[in-house]
Amino acid sequence: MFFLNPFKNHDASDFPNTHIDLADANSIVDARHKPVNPQANAEKDGPESGKGSDTHSGGASIRAGTTRGLTVAELREEVDLDVGANDSQSIYDKKSKVINRAIADMGMGRYQWQLFALCGCGWMADNLWLQGVALTLPSLSAEFGVSENEVRYTTLALFLGLCIGASFWGVASDVVGRRLAFNFTLMFAGIFGLAAGGGPSWYGVCALYACLGLGVGGNLPVDGALFLEFLPGANNNLLTLLSAFWSFGQLIASLLAWAFIPNFSCPADANPCTKAQNWGWRYLVLTLGAITFVMFLCRFFLFHLFESPKYLLSRGKQREAVAVVHGMAYFNKTKTWLTEDILDQVGGISDEVVTTKLSTIQIVKNSMGKFSTQRVSPLFKDKKLGLTMVLLWFQWTTIGMGYPLFNAFLPQYLANSGSAQPTAVSVTYRNYAITSICGVPGSFLAYYLVNIPFLGRKKTMVVGTALTGVFVFLFTISGDPDFQLAFSCLEACFQQVMYGVLFAYTPEVIPAPNRGTGSGIASTLNRLAGLCAPIVAVNAGTANPKAPIYASGGLILAAFVSMIFLPIETQGKQTL
Repeated sequence: MFFLNPFKNHDASDFPNTHIDLADANSIVDARHKPVNPQANAEKDGPESGKGSDTHSGGASIRAGTTRGLTVAELREEVDLDVGANDSQSIYDKKSKVINRAIADMGMGRYQWQLFALCGCGWMADNLWLQGVALTLPSLSAEFGVSENEVRYTTLALFLGLCIGASFWGVASDVVGRRLAFNFTLMFAGIFGLAAGGGPSWYGVCALYACLGLGVGGNLPVDGALFLEFLPGANNNLLTLLSAFWSFGQLIASLLAWAFIPNFSCPADANPCTKAQNWGWRYLVLTLGAITFVMFLCRFFLFHLFESPKYLLSRGKQREAVAVVHGMAYFNKTKTWLTEDILDQVGGISDEVVTTKLSTIQIVKNSMGKFSTQRVSPLFKDKKLGLTMVLLWFQWTTIGMGYPLFNAFLPQYLANSGSAQPTAVSVTYRNYAITSICGVPGSFLAYYLVNIPFLGRKKTMVVGTALTGVFVFLFTISGDPDFQLAFSCLEACFQQVMYGVLFAYTPEVIPAPNRGTGSGIASTLNRLAGLCAPIVAVNAGTANPKAPIYASGGLILAAFVSMIFLPIETQGKQTL
């Protein structure tokens, strides 16, 4: 059974009754897309109407609804058009496009939906720990005698791990495979998360937070890339919905903190605050570590992840790549026309197959080469795309710093509201939990709004970002806990709208040949800006406790202004 060998390699013969001839391929597409009048469509469009059609959106066959299937010559022409914008039209590039087409024709199935849930667990773990670490700051300050301002450097340790982890696991997944990275990022985070619960000192806790960040940091790039490699392009809008798991991570962390920290922390008048009195934050970290480790166990034992066919192709394992597509078809109870022979006929003859294999050094160079001038320059091939990239990178940078400046220290802001009496610990964590609950609908709201014709991606993102920045500023007007709760809830909801659309819009607007480059730079700038946030919070907070909040609101509003000038709307358009 698969769970006894999670890293089992496959052959197409392992999956009987999954093959269909290419000439009959429309039968599997028509099962999902039944036209009202196929005969009328065929007469209207003509026999050659589908030739050369753009299939970048990854939808059904370009001839869905017609009476005949696809020929190898037509498939080859389609692939040649698809890779025409890429300077490197290698055998690997062409065969990757054929695999994309085969997955698109099969459509969304049970395998992808289960993978969606497990990738969502990775995204959830990212925010689970971002918020979990933030929620421990007041307790760390009390137990280890660190000032409330200096303890913010704790998040710096986490972000350092996140930055290194994102880079390391991204390259590692290209070298050793997606399966290893997919499974062991959560294992790494779970182990060090459990260890952090026993941290003996503030420095020890910071070191363990940095180590768990090494694992958590790989989840967004690895899980997102892996999901896309198995996802039919017509379902790319599910990337927006993945952000819902991110908000669930914050919700779980805040509810657990509300349960543990007020009930198992030092009394307000305790001096000194000892470890025996202050187990609340440790219970929280241990529980988060256990949840993360259980998610790893579910990935490893309850779901058989096929290795990415793109990775297998890059390593010269074409037979296994074809077997993976047949495995997906078997799991989804459908069929596929993909064979090695079709790959060879479209991408290159049999004696050239070996040229698809990339060496480890080549793979690392390709990963690092995403940031080379040669890879970046096509993003500025015309004024419209160049302006879009500059604005997008600016938005990822400003939001990358603005988000943690407010959210990472929100428990401290709620506890020290500026009123005559400090807010009770139980009220602080209750309010933070309520804020997290209000953030969850934001992701679903974004998923709905982006498909409304008069809104689309741009307007939804602009409105969500503007309201987020405004509510951050309104949070500072009064020190009343109920007033702050109202505006932190509104901020949390529209913040998820902002992030959810930005996550989806960025890869949609970048042409496929350079999508990894543009998205990679955006992610790097976002993490680096987040790394600087604790430094800004510590130094600005010394002069004025509200200064970090003002900075957060200003940065988010700056992103809003730049979004107004985005020249491209991607709603209803096929990605290039």
